Amino acid sequence: MTDYVLSDATRQKYEGISCATICTALFKRGLRNQFIQDVRPLSQKPKNMVGQAFTLRYIPAREDLNQLSAFQNPQHPQRAAVEQCPPGQVMVMDSRKDPRAASAGSILVSRLMVRGVAGVVTDGGFRDSPEIAELGIRTYHNRPSAPTNLTLHQALDINVPIGCGDVAVWPGDVVVGDNEGVVIIPASLADEIADEVIEMTAFEDFVTEEVLNGRSIIGLYPATREETRSDFARWRQARGR
Repeated sequence: MTDYVLSDATRQKYEGISCATICTALFKRGLRNQFIQDVRPLSQKPKNMVGQAFTLRYIPAREDLNQLSAFQNPQHPQRAAVEQCPPGQVMVMDSRKDPRAASAGSILVSRLMVRGVAGVVTDGGFRDSPEIAELGIRTYHNRPSAPTNLTLHQALDINVPIGCGDVAVWPGDVVVGDNEGVVIIPASLADEIADEVIEMTAFEDFVTEEVLNGRSIIGLYPATREETRSDFARWRQARGR
């Protein structure tokens, strides 16, 4: 757990930054394994998913404990997590990279959406995935999966450290999802990385514009020539960045 609280200013910075740029900033600090593997967006959306992690951990289902009657318990961990995940946070589910049964379906994801949750991530699969893709909430999974979670997954722990797509996720970590995938940023680094990636993105936008205009990448990316640094300074001034 962490005492860190994601500020509106930091959230807004991450809303327009690619996971690729964030991964580079994390790599500079020695963090090489923060991009969740084999998890993709159900649909493309114009703005990033940004929020602190609220976690749910599944273990392999045991048949005597995972009949449909298990859902009659109002404290069933899956249902309880849906009602407890705070607005503005991202529910991240550890499904052991097993998409053979669903981590959740459209009804639960809809409930998270109307409660103001920022997004939902699983390294398993969602059922009702066409309906989920149309919702106004960011969602990420491995692939569609029609069977109910009880088939293979038993929800057990709420808001504990988990693994999701080979990435360690602690409650309170900052989760950013774009149209490629999802990256996990340690809470202790979230603010400083946000400031850095804003600067990195400005330079990347400048470089992209120059390359599309026919300029060579040598001396441009990375900026090893003074000419590049001078051109970038003029570019920023002209665009107010």
